[in-house]
Amino acid sequence: MSLTGQCLCGSVKYECPVAPVLSGNCHCKDCQRSSGGAYAPTFFVPAAAISILGEVTYYDNAGGSGKIVSRGFCPKCGSQMFSKSESMPGLIGVRAGSLDDTSQYHPHVDIFVSRAAPWDYIPPGAAAFPEMPPNPKG
Repeated sequence: MSLTGQCLCGSVKYECPVAPVLSGNCHCKDCQRSSGGAYAPTFFVPAAAISILGEVTYYDNAGGSGKIVSRGFCPKCGSQMFSKSESMPGLIGVRAGSLDDTSQYHPHVDIFVSRAAPWDYIPPGAAAFPEMPPNPKG
């Protein structure tokens, strides 16, 4: 498997030869605002496994966990592409809409569904959590 993608203007590109370790849709208000949509569809890969070409600018703020979330975007076209979270060290999130082949994205979980927009649709039977799911590592 090779995951490749780019921003709207093509100034930022990435390639990752490994499969995601986690993928899901976040419905929190910060993800709604930063994505401009109902949720942020994101998959996570080991940060060491992804090659990013081009300049990425990061914006930091406190996430739902209280820890810092850094959202990376192309400074030329504004496409949000990446995220890093202190609560998930060693992983980088990649916005699924930036994939060259979006059929490679398979969300496994929906989080912060209690904050979903009234017009948002969460598929029946989806693994959904009202807030952030508990950390299995405690």
